[in-house]
This record gives sequence, structure tokens and C-alpha cells, in this order.
Amino acid sequence: MIIKKIKLENYTVFKDQQIEFCPGINIFIGENGTGKTHVLKVLYSACQSVSKKTSFSQKLVSTMLPDNYKISRLITRKVGNRNGLIRVTAGELGDTRDRVLTASFNGKTKRWGAEVVGEDGWEQSFAGVSSIFIPAKEILSHSYNLNAASEMENVQFDDTYLDIINAAKVDISAGRNSDSKKAMLKAVERMTHGTVVYDAKRDEFYLKSGNSKQEFNLVAEGIRKMALLWQLVKNGTLEKGSVLFWDEPEANINPIYIPIVVELLLELQRKGVQIFVSTHDYMFASYFEVKKAQGDRVLYHSLSHKDAADEIVYEKSEKFADLKNNPIIAAFDKLLNEM
Repeated sequence: MIIKKIKLENYTVFKDQQIEFCPGINIFIGENGTGKTHVLKVLYSACQSVSKKTSFSQKLVSTMLPDNYKISRLITRKVGNRNGLIRVTAGELGDTRDRVLTASFNGKTKRWGAEVVGEDGWEQSFAGVSSIFIPAKEILSHSYNLNAASEMENVQFDDTYLDIINAAKVDISAGRNSDSKKAMLKAVERMTHGTVVYDAKRDEFYLKSGNSKQEFNLVAEGIRKMALLWQLVKNGTLEKGSVLFWDEPEANINPIYIPIVVELLLELQRKGVQIFVSTHDYMFASYFEVKKAQGDRVLYHSLSHKDAADEIVYEKSEKFADLKNNPIIAAFDKLLNEM
């Protein structure tokens, strides 16, 4: 499955925007409030709806969590805006027969009852495709009974947190690890100094080093995030044809490990995993250009506010420095001028 493009009309901060993606790594930059995470969550919801058990419109609501689970609250808050539309186009490499998934809704739409078109064909074409969303905040240390508590409405977490816990618990891999998988696992282990163990009886994750294991909540958050990546690679979630969404991978990561994270993502892309990330970090965004090899596909997407207006301006480039609206570089230039 390759997500090719998305169209958003009157959806959250987007008035009318179309974004086209590359089959490799798509990197979103932009100030807070420009919709980076919203785009990732819409695409993730579309990927999750390849299952007959999952409705696209309900997954949108479960990942965004509007008040009273009303999808109508995701319509752009402007006078006269009463209709919202989402259109996601996907296909396979070398195949021109794309599938289109559309959700339309208005101010009177009840709960998540959007009008969805193309869901049957979407399910038929992409059944079995694996997708995962890694939130900016680590969550495995809070895994104990979280899903049950959420179902009882004792706590409220959006589905990206609940789904990542379930994905980390399940081992869908079979047979011996390939050489490339072994190399990726070893690279992560250099950062975590251990491997991940899930105790099903206690419903807890541990970091194992030698003969000892440590509770996840006692491990630094940056290491926990890398341990989660190790677990997803190990258990077969991130295989060819899967889609990875990662919100701010650099958060709480020691800067010396950022090149390793970039190399891991590039290697996953070479294995056929399509990747979407958002970032505010100069080093993280820049290292893709430093580390990428011939044949690697990397595309930068910039979202920004148009002057003082609420309208979002979009641009894309294969080179980080070529983006005209680049708040990361602007912030560094400002720092240099003040030194």
C-alpha cells in the first residue's frame, strides 16, 4: 500500500488543501497549530480502515477525540463552513489503478456518521496492510490495564495510544530474523542497552539487559521510545507494504542518537515501508539529506500560516533548505544573528 495524496476541505485548520506524497519518507515541518499531526492522524485512520472491523469515520473520531465524538466538530471553525470533506488516494507501486476513500460530513452529521464512499474497494485492495502510529509521548510504561480503563471511560486516550500498546504486545513475525532486521535491532540496542520483554500475566513491559530486567516506567523516556521501535521491528509490525506514522521522533532523544534513528527510518523505507513523520528538529530533518543513498525517496512538506490570517500555506521539496517557509531554519538563523 502506498498513500499517494490527500485532499482536505474545511477540515480542522485546512480550508482547501491537497498534498501529494512520495512512496518513501515524508517529513512534515511547521509551527504548532498548522495541522501536521492532523494530517498524520487522518492518513492513519484511512490505513486502519482496511480492516472490515474498522470504520473510517469512526476511526477519525477516535483518533481526534472531538467533544461528544461528533465528527462535525472537526469542520473548520469559520462562518459559513458547514461541510467538511476528506479524500485519500492510495495504490501500489507501478499500478495505475488507485483506490479512493472519501468521507464527507456537515454540521448536522450525528456522532461519527459521515458519508463514506469507497470503503469496500479500499478493504478489498489493502486487506491485511499493517499500519502504526507512534505518538510523541511514550505510552508503553502506562500499558497496564489502559485499554480496559479506557473502555470503562475511567481515562481518555485517543486510539493512537491504545493501538500502539496492542501492536507492541502481539508478535506477528514468523521464522528467523533476516540479516537486515538483525542489523536494525542491533542498532536500536546500542541506544537502549537492552531488549524489550512483555509479561502477559502482569500486562507490563520491561527492558531486559543481561540477566536483569527493569520496569519501563523506571527507564528514561527517550530510551523507552527507542525500545518501542525495537519491539515493532522485532515483532514484524514494520514489514514491506506497511505504513509508519511517527509524531516528533526526536522528542526526548539524546542528540547523538538522532543519526541512528534517521538511518533506521531510511532502512525501513528501503524495505518497502512508507513513512510519515513530523518534526521541529533541525538535526533530525537535516540528517536525512546527509544519510540518504541513491534511490532513497525523501520528501519534505511545509505547513505554515499565511501572514496573520488563519489560512494554511503548503509547499514541498526534496531538499530541506529549499523550502521557502521553513521555521526550523528561520529559528537557527535568528540564533546565529543574536550570537
